[in-house]
Amino acid sequence: MLKTASCLLGGLCLVSSPAFAGLFADDDARQAVQRLEARVVQLEKRLAESEIQNRLAVRSILDLQMQLEMQAADLRKQRGEFELIGRSLQDSEKRLRDFYTDIDSRLRPLENTVGGGSRAATGTGGNPPGGEIQAFDAAYAFYRSERYAEAASAFSQFIRQYPQSAHAANVYYWMGNAYFLSRDYANAASAYGTLLDKHDDHPRASDSMLNLAESQLLLKQKSKAKATLGRLIRRFPGSDAADKAKKRLATLK
Repeated sequence: MLKTASCLLGGLCLVSSPAFAGLFADDDARQAVQRLEARVVQLEKRLAESEIQNRLAVRSILDLQMQLEMQAADLRKQRGEFELIGRSLQDSEKRLRDFYTDIDSRLRPLENTVGGGSRAATGTGGNPPGGEIQAFDAAYAFYRSERYAEAASAFSQFIRQYPQSAHAANVYYWMGNAYFLSRDYANAASAYGTLLDKHDDHPRASDSMLNLAESQLLLKQKSKAKATLGRLIRRFPGSDAADKAKKRLATLK
């Protein structure tokens, strides 16, 4: 019993000694260091992940910026094309409106010819002599009122009703103008083309060819338009339309 008590007392003294207390302090410090190291590792891992995410974000921003710049360039290009088309359309409409000044001089001979001519001359068949001029007047009234779609329809009806009219060439010309001004460029090109196929010696043939080229350009048929302009220059050299065709062709190169 005495021996056991002595052992316990010795153990108690050992535990309470400064050396043993230092041993426990070293363990606590070591554990604290280990915990700090673990936290540092976690922080470094998080930092690395954050850097990766930041780099990805920067790359995404740069990609987005590049896309925006490309879109802006496309918009500038499209704006330039629209402005060119707008100027071309304005020039074409101005040129067509300039034709108004001589329409009265054309209508008077038409009235005299149809009113006093025979059916063979007018090609009206069984239609009354005054019907042809009335049909033309009605179509042209729409045109003068800038009701171009209705004018085009009326001129088209005129051709169906009077296919052999001596004035069909004039009707094809004004029908083409009406379609053009109503922005129906496909039918405008068809009307001008028909006039040129059937009446290539008509006084308005050169103007019709120029208008045909403008219609083809607006239909995105650049190669056809250039060919039409070249044919106009060769077919009607020295004409006002040929001079305009040369200038127009120069802008397409």
